[in-house]
Amino acid sequence: MNRKTTPKVKDGRVQKKNRHEITPNYWDYRQDTLQVAIESPGKGFRHFLKKRDIVRFLEILPNWKEIDIELDAILLAKGGGSDGWYNNGVIGICAWEKNKTCSLDKEYFNAHLELFKRLELDYEIKKESVVCHFTESQIIAYQLLHVLLHEIGHHHDRINTKSKNRTARGEKYAEEWFDPESPKSNEFIWP
Repeated sequence: MNRKTTPKVKDGRVQKKNRHEITPNYWDYRQDTLQVAIESPGKGFRHFLKKRDIVRFLEILPNWKEIDIELDAILLAKGGGSDGWYNNGVIGICAWEKNKTCSLDKEYFNAHLELFKRLELDYEIKKESVVCHFTESQIIAYQLLHVLLHEIGHHHDRINTKSKNRTARGEKYAEEWFDPESPKSNEFIWP
């Protein structure tokens, strides 16, 4: 008698053919270790920032063990719309346009002028905007020193609220919490 190797009915019950459990990932489950993932950058965009750049940068951050609480993933996300985002334990750093030159409004440029000076960024002031000519290394530095730290600021805000469900203090807090010159940065100890 030949027995089937995969019987469809066992004890009068039809057996499921495939696994139907949700695969644990950083969107659905808290992760034990930080995941660094990459999405397709999208048409006209490129990821100048690499996984290794993020890992090396995080290794030199002071108080990393305090920040790492409930931080599940950093995603090199699809480009367009914004520099980055934060969503309940997941940080997204958006891909940059392949054309490294970008136009910023004057208010945003002036708010970040100190960083642009440190990066030695070439720029042209126009009537309505500022045209910035980034190099590849300046893009990487900008995404690490501004975008990533800003989004970590949102994460720090969320994990230090009573509910731990939302970022209560907003953009101003995220901009200032990592700035050594800011009075609010006293929560973060710089070497």
